[in-house]
Amino acid sequence: MDKALSGIRILDMTHVQAGPTASQLMAWLGADVIKFEPPTGDVTRGQLRDVLNADSLYFAMLNCNKRSITVNMKNPVGKEVFIALLKKCDVVMENFGPGVLDRLGFSWKKIHEINPAIVLASIKGFGSSGPYADFKAYENVAQAMGGAMATTGFMDGPPLVTGAQIGDSGTGLHFVIGILAALHHRQRTGKGQFVEVAMMDSVMNLCRVKFRDHQRLSRGPLAEYSMPTEGLKDTPRSGNDSGGGQLGNAIKCKPGRPNDYLYVVVQEAVWDALARRVGGEGLAADPRFATIQLRRKNQKEMWRLLTEFASKHTKWELMKILNKIDVPCGPIMGTEDLMNDEHARLREMIVELDHPQRGKWFNVGMPIKLSDSPAEIERSPLLGEHTEEILREVLGYSDAEVGTLKEAGAFSKEPPKVKEYHALREAG
Repeated sequence: MDKALSGIRILDMTHVQAGPTASQLMAWLGADVIKFEPPTGDVTRGQLRDVLNADSLYFAMLNCNKRSITVNMKNPVGKEVFIALLKKCDVVMENFGPGVLDRLGFSWKKIHEINPAIVLASIKGFGSSGPYADFKAYENVAQAMGGAMATTGFMDGPPLVTGAQIGDSGTGLHFVIGILAALHHRQRTGKGQFVEVAMMDSVMNLCRVKFRDHQRLSRGPLAEYSMPTEGLKDTPRSGNDSGGGQLGNAIKCKPGRPNDYLYVVVQEAVWDALARRVGGEGLAADPRFATIQLRRKNQKEMWRLLTEFASKHTKWELMKILNKIDVPCGPIMGTEDLMNDEHARLREMIVELDHPQRGKWFNVGMPIKLSDSPAEIERSPLLGEHTEEILREVLGYSDAEVGTLKEAGAFSKEPPKVKEYHALREAG
């Protein structure tokens, strides 16, 4: 089947999470993604391993639909293979530490000379400019420095990281957008360009409503927040407040286990119906809650009354009750809930795959649904599984040429055998 990105070939040098998130999405959209690995492989193949001698779920869940080639970039012959692949690819992706690709001899200028039409896409913790440019970043570091941690949690507790991987996977989403924009630009100009996405920048973009509130603070308190904000300089940690003009909170349901909560948004348009269902005519006519301004002022008491009502129902029962009167709400769903959720399975957001080393396992599915080219999810590749296939199909190498490159150590950890390589080539 023709896919949205059919015909696009990506040389994916990224590792761990941010880059592989992006390249996996593009592979699901139909791009030919060649995972370019050192002979030791992506470090996550062995991290948090749960099946002996098998690639970890960390790796498997981020590298579906890709082909793997191993190349030793410390070997001059391996570099020749890399150069040959650059000439055949539309995009090369990397998320090495600052300066690593340059030290290997492949600056953006050099890569652009080799293939003027290629897009070089780079993820860095803080970008290539600014005082933080040489610092290393990880998921939680990006959340800390991008504004997420300072605004997550409750004000009487420490700042918290969010469970969503906004530093890594969030950066990966921005990465895809940048790459697709550069490819679209190339269609018009014929020229490739350098795409850079920084983890800190991406987190800041995802925290934009917090910067909205930061500026509002200079003009007075934030009435929708459940805690006092008068005189604050920083946007506070907002707990479970909705973050918008409407009031929102997670209310505890029976039987009271850690995830027995329903998140409820009390829109102005639904208050009358909600009040009548929870407390009858008395609550609907209660002057403390007559307007949204009064409900904001008295929201602690409002949430107490709603929680008292919720204590008689499970989160699923309460969701049905509130949906009947058009109240926006959703149960707090744990990973166990979602792994077995009928809606998630129907939407193919939980997909079962089979792996030759680890057997059956489940992956999160493709969140972008295209009507004419739906994603077909395939397992992640074994280390170097497609090395010879790529050399023959993409680069057009003969069996003899592949054998010569192997002898020279282009694909293994063995010391370079450059003299032997040239001798073999001269011998034909």
